[in-house]
Amino acid sequence: MENLLIPGTGCAGLTAAIYGARANLSPLVLEGGQPGGQLTTTSDVENFPGFPEGIDGYTLTDNMRQQAARFGARFESDIIESADFTGPVKRFRAASGKTYEARAAIIATGAAPRLLGIPGEKEHFGGKGVSTCATCDGAFYRGKEIVVIGGGDSACEEALFLTRFASRVFLVHRRDAFRATDVLAKRVFAHAKITPVLSSVPVEILGGADGKVRALAVKHAVTGAATELSVSGVFVAVGHRPNTVAFAGVLPLDESGYIVPLVPGGVRTAVQGVFVAGDCADHEYQQAIAAAGAGCRAGIEAVRWLETAA
Repeated sequence: MENLLIPGTGCAGLTAAIYGARANLSPLVLEGGQPGGQLTTTSDVENFPGFPEGIDGYTLTDNMRQQAARFGARFESDIIESADFTGPVKRFRAASGKTYEARAAIIATGAAPRLLGIPGEKEHFGGKGVSTCATCDGAFYRGKEIVVIGGGDSACEEALFLTRFASRVFLVHRRDAFRATDVLAKRVFAHAKITPVLSSVPVEILGGADGKVRALAVKHAVTGAATELSVSGVFVAVGHRPNTVAFAGVLPLDESGYIVPLVPGGVRTAVQGVFVAGDCADHEYQQAIAAAGAGCRAGIEAVRWLETAA
């Protein structure tokens, strides 16, 4: 039986592993389907403290992994499919068929951005013009025309944020009105750099000879008329999907599937000895540094709980 099991190897899981390993718990970390988490798809991370010139996302998470391993963290490639927290021992059933048992656990399974599923999206994702994080990648589009896809608060916020860098921001939404709050919608319509493109459905992301995005093809939802928006970047802002299916029924989840901590913003859950960190519980910030901070707190709380439980 493990002292501490950590499903997830993004910034939250790896930071928690560092703290758990330094406390001589020899935590076992399950790497899941995307070792390193979403950050590995970001070519340049410029907003993580300590790297004035920025750092490649894969390198950043790999450094964290090596740091955790240095202090005794162990790693396995497996995906949790279900959990049983009814007894003092936390049990996890994995895709490999194995059952993992632990005295304590930190859930750090992250969240995956919802994508459009249109041609050209995957081909140009990550450094080639398609992004799901304006905060992460907006600065790479200084003076360029870009498009944000979505109609909710997140899409409007991203469009407004991107006006700091882009010369023009198209905001494409399939309906004839934004779903965002009135305040945000009014700001969008009032901003000189933002061009709303309503009742329009993205059809294809088109690339140029350099392999990067050159345009977004859209179709009018009513007339069917086709249009190409000449842009250098496409920001998809249609929400995230937390990777928490395995914990439905065993941990409190909100209506969107995010794990609900015992107190807002906390890392303890309703189950003694089970903690949570990162994007699987954070639908507001979803930043690497925020996930790392939560991983730190969860690691410390898990160590303290284990000391008390012993």
